[in-house]
Amino acid sequence: MNLSLDFAPHVPLTLLWIAIGLAVALTALSFFLRARGAWARALVFAALIFVLANPLIVDETRSPLPDVAAVILDKTQSMGVGDRKAQADAALAAIRKQLANDHDLELRVATVTTQTTGEDNGTELFKALNDTLADVPPERVAGAILITDGEVHDTPPADKPGIAAPVQALIAGKRDERDRKLTVLNAARFAIVGQSAAMQIRVDDYGSAPSGTAEVDVRIDGKPLRTEVVPVGKPATIQVPVGHGGENVVELEAKPGPSELTLQNNRAVVTVSGVRDRLRVLLISGEPHAGERVWRSLLKSDPSVDLVHFTILRPPTKQDGTPVDELSLIVFPTQELFSEKLSSFDLVIFDRYSDRGILTPLYYENLASYVENGGALLVSSGPEFAHELSLSHTILAAVLPAQPTGEVLNQGFKPVVTPEGLAHPVTRDLPGANTETAPPTWGRWLRIIGATKISGETVMSGPNNRPLLVLDHVKKGRVAELLSDHAWLWARGFEGGGPQAELLRRLAHWLMKEPELEEERLAAIIADGSIIAERHTMAPTAPPVTITYPSGKKETVTLTKVEPGLWRGKAKADELGLYRLTDGTLTAVAAAGPLNPKEVADMRATDTILTPVANATGGSVHWLADGMPDVRRVGAGGSASGASWIGLRANGAYRVTAVEQQPLLPAWAALLLLLGTLLIAWRVEGR
Repeated sequence: MNLSLDFAPHVPLTLLWIAIGLAVALTALSFFLRARGAWARALVFAALIFVLANPLIVDETRSPLPDVAAVILDKTQSMGVGDRKAQADAALAAIRKQLANDHDLELRVATVTTQTTGEDNGTELFKALNDTLADVPPERVAGAILITDGEVHDTPPADKPGIAAPVQALIAGKRDERDRKLTVLNAARFAIVGQSAAMQIRVDDYGSAPSGTAEVDVRIDGKPLRTEVVPVGKPATIQVPVGHGGENVVELEAKPGPSELTLQNNRAVVTVSGVRDRLRVLLISGEPHAGERVWRSLLKSDPSVDLVHFTILRPPTKQDGTPVDELSLIVFPTQELFSEKLSSFDLVIFDRYSDRGILTPLYYENLASYVENGGALLVSSGPEFAHELSLSHTILAAVLPAQPTGEVLNQGFKPVVTPEGLAHPVTRDLPGANTETAPPTWGRWLRIIGATKISGETVMSGPNNRPLLVLDHVKKGRVAELLSDHAWLWARGFEGGGPQAELLRRLAHWLMKEPELEEERLAAIIADGSIIAERHTMAPTAPPVTITYPSGKKETVTLTKVEPGLWRGKAKADELGLYRLTDGTLTAVAAAGPLNPKEVADMRATDTILTPVANATGGSVHWLADGMPDVRRVGAGGSASGASWIGLRANGAYRVTAVEQQPLLPAWAALLLLLGTLLIAWRVEGR
């Protein structure tokens, strides 16, 4: 039973207040004039006001409401250090056990995990706390218990904690921890191929005074480069060479310090995009023909290409005794091109070139050595390749993957991408190409040079599976043979044309070893909380990939064929930092999160971040290493913490389910009260 007093006036409230005012004024006047019976008149006025106010006895039937306490469990990446996770799980189990029989308390548990996508917000425990208690009225909040290592990045100001209940923090970990961390302060995102990219880094030994030096291993595309020695606690700049166009993946790893919590923050990865300043191409055309202008236009249309082009204007059938060195308008600088400056070219193209004695055997030998030492050679052949003046009859034949049969087939045909070509990055997914079930939709070519493949891979073929485009690796270099001089028909739109520019662009980039066009390549992509492993291979199967997480955990992923030459597998990416992938032969790396994520900025356990908020709300901070404190219910005005215990407030909230009202003065009692006070006043006045 919950009794209280209420009023339901018989007159409007305004009139009641006027009556009270008049009664007070008249009573005061009576006392001031010392009139007889002033006290009796005051009694009559009081009785009248009391009756008009109509006092009621209110009896409420109440249903108690349980208080709500939030437990926020930190399961972010830093909680994986040492035995923090075990401490946190044990603390949560102890809290559940101690409060299991408290039916006046609702316990809500929320877990905070590491976010590998989106903004770099770090550990957001208070956001989780606010979300957990969003639908709870403030008068029902008993408090909050944060189980964490103390590395919280959304702590509110102490004067605006955002919660009117005690916040208790249970810190997992150990006091006075020490750790080494590598930070990338600044890094170039782009650099010219062949030059170096500058990176500013710093190695810190947290928990100890900066002193000495640290060794930092540098790797590029998974291959060791060198070890840098940098001062501890001070910025240092290192130079990293950019060896190729496209993405150059630079890994930096500081060797373990004198005391380590984890090696997760000893590593960083930076991607530097290699940009070619000027691509130097040497194009030698053996004779004028319709396709020559297409080659020249394609190469000149790219502003990043420096093209050196020579055309032999004299057809081999014209013999008039003119010396060879006088057959050109400008003396052909054979010595300069093929001996002194050959290595400065990124790509050499022979377009319908015949061996007319202009190049000596020494120059052909230089060309072969140029390829074997990493150069790129493209031979686009016409009928001359099948004759006695063919390049196949020179020393250069040692690096050519196909040799002519002497046959020249003049008939219309549609180039077909071979099964190997469907898997090769140069010809895979070419617009208009055939698939495993459908023929090509592009236009025809009208001539093919008969040849036998000696080495390499035939990625496109002509009539009766004759080799049309053959690609080969020759030691450190690469060679491509196009056994037709009619690719220009695609550029002219003959019968609908075809992707001539795209094919030649891919071909040139493959010859110059662009990583994204490698036949055998392992890549990693992190998106939507997952890490996707992509394996490009010409083999019929792809081996499984082992993923090493930033924490050191390993997981093996089986790859599934997506299309010819491309296999994929996926795993959960729930940690920030550097992921390493390997299939036993190839390696790849990928970084989840920003360059210097807050979550791994400092992985030492601390109580300094949460102490101000805990104190401001009447809560406390306890280290789990000192033992699990008892959990108690405390009154609204009592202390909420002690040396070995934490408190959750008992608010006594309730819901009214029924209300019963009864007049304090029944009508007959009110009448007797009024008559009695009037009689007393009359007797007093009559004396």
